[in-house]
Amino acid sequence: MTQRQGRLSVERMCGLAQVSRAGFYRHWRERAPRAEDTDLRDAIQRLALAHRHYGYRRITALLRREGRLANHKRVLRLMREDNLLSLRRAAFAPTTTDSRHDFPVWPNLARRLALSGPNQLWVADITYVRLGGEFAYLAVVLDAWSRRVIGWALADHLRAELALEALDGALAARGTGPMVHHSDRGVQYACRAYIERLEAHGVQPSMSRVGCPYDNAMAESFMKTLKTEEVDGRSYADIAQARACIDRFIDEAYNRQRLHSALAYSPPVEFEEKSPPPGPGGRPALVA
Repeated sequence: MTQRQGRLSVERMCGLAQVSRAGFYRHWRERAPRAEDTDLRDAIQRLALAHRHYGYRRITALLRREGRLANHKRVLRLMREDNLLSLRRAAFAPTTTDSRHDFPVWPNLARRLALSGPNQLWVADITYVRLGGEFAYLAVVLDAWSRRVIGWALADHLRAELALEALDGALAARGTGPMVHHSDRGVQYACRAYIERLEAHGVQPSMSRVGCPYDNAMAESFMKTLKTEEVDGRSYADIAQARACIDRFIDEAYNRQRLHSALAYSPPVEFEEKSPPPGPGGRPALVA
């Protein structure tokens, strides 16, 4: 909501006067700095409460999407003064990756790719979700170019079927497989059934190096976001409730609303829709 003048919002007035909202806020700050500062604080509080896990950079991006002029240093100062900076806490994490197996381990191809479009690189990972008296496990598949979650599955076990269900969901959603599929070295991704599913769709497997968590940073970043903004602090009655809440978070909040700094502060769906199609062949470039 922008400030209203009588029955007209600032957005509507700017449209009628054919001036930009940025120009309006610039003029307002020059003519009435205290009133503009109060209005900006109000906008920051509104956005911070609606997106309680956003830091000052994403709040700044949201303000700019509304046409407001405020650099990140000013937003940081106001959020600090109003005690609006997000707080994060560490959480206990049971082990979800078992790399002690006899299946082949594939080389890391993902780190040499420079992506230019969708379905060039998918990344996958598994994490836990705490229920009332037990744990459930979540497998996800993301398109690395747009950070969009394109497949996921939740179950009360860590068998390969969990990862396969998430992969099948991604294949059904995209209608095709990627050129490269990247994951950690967990047995769920290294097992014969999973590799055969990839090869059946012409997909090249790729796996992280030993002791290098940064190799699968995109998938792990999503898991951190999920834990911080949805799972932590929630009390799911059972796996059905957890599945419904996570489905809502992924589809409505993460894919369609959450701003990503790597996507010029756009949500994944918006980034895909506004980006031009990849060049001839749609293949990623290799970097040294």
